[in-house]
Amino acid sequence: MRVISQRYPDIRIEGENYLPQPIYRHIASFLSVFKLVLIGLIIVGKDPFAFFGMQAPSIWQWGQENKVYACMMVFFLSNMIENQCMSTGAFEITFNDVPVWSKLESGHLPSMQQLVQILDNEMKLNVHMESMPHHRS
Repeated sequence: MRVISQRYPDIRIEGENYLPQPIYRHIASFLSVFKLVLIGLIIVGKDPFAFFGMQAPSIWQWGQENKVYACMMVFFLSNMIENQCMSTGAFEITFNDVPVWSKLESGHLPSMQQLVQILDNEMKLNVHMESMPHHRS
C-alpha cells in the first residue's frame, strides 16, 4: 500500500471484507453456537446422549475426565473450522469500479511488479479515454 501511495498519490486505496457464500456463513454461525452449548454441557457434566436414549461414546467419557482439555479442544477446533468457512482468500482489485485483478480467478496474488504494471496500464488507458472527443447524438 505504501509503494502504491508513493507512486500514485492521487489513488485512493480502500479495503473491505469479501463475504463468503451464505451457506458458509450459516455453518460458521451454527458452529459458534454449537461450540458454546457443547462447552457448557462438558462443564456441567450433563450427558446429552442420555436425552436421546443413546449410550455416550468413549470420547464423551474422556471429555468428562479431562474437562479443561476437552473444552479447549472444542473451542480451538471449532474456531479453526469457523475461520475456514469465513475465509474466501479473495484479493480483488478494481480501478474506477472496473475489476483489474482477481485472486479468485487467477488463483494467486499479483507480484508488486505486476500490480504496478496493471495500475500503469489502467492509468494510461484512463488518460487516453478522457482525452478522446465525446460524440453527442
